Amino acid sequence: MTEFDPEQFEDKYANYFTELQRAYKNAFEVMNDEFDSELVHAIDQQILNESEPFYEDGEFRIELPESPHERLTAVIVDDEKLSAVLERYRDELRRQLRRVFGLDE
Repeated sequence: MTEFDPEQFEDKYANYFTELQRAYKNAFEVMNDEFDSELVHAIDQQILNESEPFYEDGEFRIELPESPHERLTAVIVDDEKLSAVLERYRDELRRQLRRVFGLDE
């Protein structure tokens, strides 16, 4: 397990790229088991590929790109369902980031 340093997370892609990949992959696998795989894959490829994780005030947050609903073109899904699955996915990403960095205790 990687020792987490909030200051180093500011340059996360240089310092924690492997850990970020692992957290995103873990979240994808959990979501893929719980929801329609086409929808999860589309969210992963068309929305979360442009997301940005931040660590502030002891918590991770996932900032989405502008107009995430408009970015999703690979599948047809109503806005309410997309919002619910996307929020669940963001929760799972935060959980996986805490887990990968040993902060879930």
